[in-house]
This record gives sequence, structure tokens and C-alpha cells, in this order.
Amino acid sequence: MEQNQNNQPKMPRFNMNWLYIIAICALAYFYFTGGSGGLQGMEPAPTDASYTEFKQYMNEGYVQRIIANKSSNTLKMYIKKDSVAAVFPDKAPQTQTGTTPFLNVEFGSIDRLEQVVDSARAQGKFQGSLTYEREQGSGILSFIISSILPILFFVAIWMFFIRRMGGGGGMGAGIFNVGKSKAKMYEKGGELGITFKDVAGQAGAKQEIQEIVEFLKNPQKYTDLGGKIPKGALLVGPPGTGKTLLAKAVAGEAGVPFFSMSGSDFVEMFVGVGASRVRDLFQQAKAKSPCIIFIDEIDAVGRARSKNPAMGGNDERENTLNALLTEMDGFGTNSGVIILAATNRVDMLDSALLRAGRFDRQIHVDLPDLNERKEVFMVHLKPLKLDDTVDVDFLARQTPGFSGADIANVCNEAALIAARHDSQTVGKQDFLDAVDRIIGGLEKKTKVMTAAEKRSIAIHEAGHATISWFTEFANPLVKVSIVPRGQALGAAWYLPEERVLQTKEAMLDEMCSLLGGRAAEELFVGHISTGAMNDLERTTKQAYGMIAYAGMSDKLPNLCYYNNAEYQFQRPYSETTAKTIDDEVLRMINEQYERAKQILTEHAEGHAQLAQLLVEREVIFAEDVERIFGKRPWTSRADELLEAQMREEAERMAEERGKELEAQEVKSEEI
Repeated sequence: MEQNQNNQPKMPRFNMNWLYIIAICALAYFYFTGGSGGLQGMEPAPTDASYTEFKQYMNEGYVQRIIANKSSNTLKMYIKKDSVAAVFPDKAPQTQTGTTPFLNVEFGSIDRLEQVVDSARAQGKFQGSLTYEREQGSGILSFIISSILPILFFVAIWMFFIRRMGGGGGMGAGIFNVGKSKAKMYEKGGELGITFKDVAGQAGAKQEIQEIVEFLKNPQKYTDLGGKIPKGALLVGPPGTGKTLLAKAVAGEAGVPFFSMSGSDFVEMFVGVGASRVRDLFQQAKAKSPCIIFIDEIDAVGRARSKNPAMGGNDERENTLNALLTEMDGFGTNSGVIILAATNRVDMLDSALLRAGRFDRQIHVDLPDLNERKEVFMVHLKPLKLDDTVDVDFLARQTPGFSGADIANVCNEAALIAARHDSQTVGKQDFLDAVDRIIGGLEKKTKVMTAAEKRSIAIHEAGHATISWFTEFANPLVKVSIVPRGQALGAAWYLPEERVLQTKEAMLDEMCSLLGGRAAEELFVGHISTGAMNDLERTTKQAYGMIAYAGMSDKLPNLCYYNNAEYQFQRPYSETTAKTIDDEVLRMINEQYERAKQILTEHAEGHAQLAQLLVEREVIFAEDVERIFGKRPWTSRADELLEAQMREEAERMAEERGKELEAQEVKSEEI
């Protein structure tokens, strides 16, 4: 018996919304049927007739009975069954006219109507009855339809919007709970399934933040010595470096309640709601202590008050910030409540929020270096099916400046590219294509270019490669391509050396290399084009940075005009100094441009061979440049490693390119 009961199908739960829908449909039905309900449904659709036709039908003896309405001066004239064909010649009886067909007629007055009826009765043309009725639809039902139904309609709309505004819940949930916190609470941080093992790299950040975990696990170890746990820690770093992931790992390691929300969740269109949500959040946290509160993108609510001028007398964001400051370190106590926050715009935050006692620590989560990128790759390569050609050290060297999110994207793109080629495993070339795809954009092999344009682009890119080969501090060249990618018609790929400090000589060499494309156009094409726009933009920004910020100018040495104050309408220097900065930028760029033209003139023959090779093969590698120019005069250990790693890659790419050209030739012959 118990088994049969368990196997019985579960009945659906009763929902009050169905009652509301049925009631509204019933009222609408009564409204459109005139209040007579199903009785009128047995009657045919009424047909109008004129008063003249009414008198004619009376004289012909077609009328069976009459029902008149005094208030509306209308009557229903019911037709005899044997006269239906005469009155409705175009309709079949009892199919389109119904069992009791009638006509609606408007009349002038009751006296005239009674005279016509009496006259027809005296002549024997009418033996039926003349009755009177009240106005149809009057009474309780009419009152409900005309008065209550519109009110119910607007109440239903109001309930719908209130529920949507409150994120669901019962009636009025949004209007009464609008000041409640929207933080997601996890009773145990382990529910997130993330620990420090899932966070690759960032050893320094993990070491600092691990003390918070240790305090939550064993607070007596610190309190016995008279120490106090930091009340808050601010995770600072560029986007994609893993700030939110670190906060989740803290929750997973500590195993305590974890409140998570975004800074924008405090901001609302209603006045006072943000401050109310802050108070409600801390009230919930105190009840669950020890616990962690994590506020992501705190700059949405913690922006400096001097940097956020309010046009009106009351600024909701400032009120919310004031409530947050009071809750974090006011007269109340938050024993066991630790606040973590993350932002990539720490310079925008209010100084009162950053002081000791609120955010005691600022933990910098920077872009990963070479060794940390290896660790990040090892994490994201685990779910991929790799072949023997994949070298993690090589991939880490190929992705300088990539964040953890960028590396995850590289691994995912490599898997997609391998699947697109119907490969069973992900290989080294798939990762290289993925890096090119992310940096340069999608390859556009179908872009139509004339032979002159293609040669001009080859000369431009060969100019970059030549200058970088003969300048000491320029980044080592990887490959040069004239295949359009994204918005670029060609590109030279380098492997930047990760330097902690940048010298003036290295920055000048980089500037000279950037100007090599425009210089090659002027020397060997005879005219310049818009292809160097990106190079000129980067060169100009770098020159202004060197002179105005780094103090690397001869006329303005050791001066820095960097100013972080927002909403300041004055520059921190005079007009005379601005003119001097402009002159120095122009002088520096022109000197490097002339230097680039001089190097290209000295190696014009090699540059021409390089450009011709680019036109023929579209992609060339560092070993092709070495074959033309010889060994690079300045060879570092990084260059040697790169040369060994890229030689194998260049041979494989050349072989594949040859196969593609052969296939194209065969296809053209068939056509």
C-alpha cells in the first residue's frame, strides 16, 4: 500500500492567480454579452430594422410578440417561424437566425407604438403580446461592470509593477521591502566551491588575505596577544586579475556566512533607500557573525564626495556613503564582521573610506608576471585535451600583459579553433592563433586590396621590422603579417621584455620603431597614407608622457605635471609651459623620425627584400629577417630562447602555407 501511495502522481499546487484570471474572464464575458449571461447565447445575433419595416411586418402578420424598452425607446420584434423565410430571405432558418429570430427597432414614442399595435390587432394581423422591460444591463451587474471592473483592472496593473519592482514576493513586496538589502547570503562559503587552490598566482595577495581566514577560523590566537583583526580589506587591481575570485576563495576557506553584493545594489531611485539597505545589510551580518561582507565594484557608492558634485541639495550616493562609513567604524560595534571590497578605480574612492579602522589593508592584485602566468595556464589547461606540442613556458612568454581573464579567454579560443578544424586535441598552433585573434582581431582573408595597396602595406610593415632589428632596446620581433585583422591592414608582432623600469633610451627606441612604417612609406613609396594613424597616436601619447610626467625633457627636466584631481578646470602649469611641452614633443618625435629614415636608408636593400618576401608569403618570421639582415647586433637571452622556439613554428607555418597555395592553384585550374 505504501508503494502505491508513493507512486501516485503529485497533484499540482493550488494557485490563487487562477482564481483572479477566472474572475476577470467571467466579468469580461458578462460585460460583452450585455449581462444576460448564457440566456442570450441561445438567441441569434440581433439585426436592426427601421420603423417603416416594423409597420410593414405588422401589417403582413409576420410578428409573433413585441418586447419594448421605455428608457431606450427600442423594441425587439420576434418573427413567426413560418415567416422567417420572408423576413430573412438570405439566411437558412434555425442555423443562422436561431430558434427565436428577432429584429431591433427604434421607435419615437410609446403612444404611437401602441396605436400601431392596436390597429394591427383590430385588423387581425397581430395576436401576440406587447410587454415592457427595464433597461438591459442595469442593476448590480451593470454597477459591477461599469464601476468595480476598471478599479480591479488598475489594481492588477499596480500589483504587477510592485511585484516586478520588489523582485517577486507577495502583494506589496516591492514597496515595503525596497529598503531591504539585496545581498546574496551563503550560509557556508564552501557552497561556492572555490578555495585558494583555484586561485593561481597572486602569492602576495593570497598571503595577506589568508590572515583574515586564519582569524575567522581561530580568533583566539590573535586576541590572546591583544591584537585586533583588520575590519576591512580592499582588493585593488586592473580588471580581470581575480579580485572577485579571491573573495570567493576567502569565503570557501573560512567556512563562515558570506554576504555578496555589488556597489550598484545600494543605489536606487528612491531617496534614502541606499542608506537603509546599508543598515539592513550590517544588521543581518551582525546576526550571523562571524561572517564576511563582500562589496564588488565599491566605487559605485564610495566615490569621493569632493569628486561627485551634486546638482541638488540632497545626493543619494553621499547619503549611502555616509551610512556605510558609520556602519564600518562608528559608535556601534561590528564584532566578527569583516568587510572585503574590490575596485579597479581606487583613486576615485573617498579618503574617509580608505582610512585605517575601515579598510585597514589595501591588497594589490596586479597583472601576473611570467611565472604567475604559467600557474594560471596550468589551471585553465586542465579541462582541455592537449597534444604534445603545447609548451606552457612558451605560452606564458607569448602573453605578456595578459590578465587571468585574458588567459582563460585564450584557452577557450584555442579549444574553439581546434574544434573548428575538426581536431581531436588542442595544439600549439591553436593557442598562437587564439593569441593573434584576441590581440589583433579576426583574420580577414577575403578583404579586397589592389596590388599597389598590398605592396604599400608590405613596405610599411617591413619598415617596422627593420627598425626594431637595428635598435638595441626595441622588443624582439616574432613575426610580420600583412593579412588584415580587425581594423588593422597589417601588423608586426613582438615579444616584449618584462622590465620593471623603463629607461629613456628604451622608450626612444620604441618610438623610433613605431615611426618606421611612416618613414618607409615616405622613402620607398613616395607618398604617405593613413595607415600609420595608430602608430602616430601611440608615439604622441608616449612623447607627452615622457615630457609632462616622467621629466625626460631637456628643457623641462625632472618635472612631473601629473594631476589626479578630477573636476579641476585648470592645468597644473602655465600657458608658456604648455607651449614648451608641445615644442619638446614635436622635437622628440621629429628626431626619432629622422633617425628611422637614416636607418632605413642604410639598409634599403634588405628592406626591399623583406617587403618583397612579405608580398609573396604574407607572413614572415624572425628567422626570415635574420636570413636577410644577419644576426641581430644586440642579442639577449630572451632572443635566443625565442629564436629556438619560433624556428620550428616558422617551418611548420611555411609548410602549411605551401599546401594552401597548391590547393588554390589546383582549384583555379579546375575553374
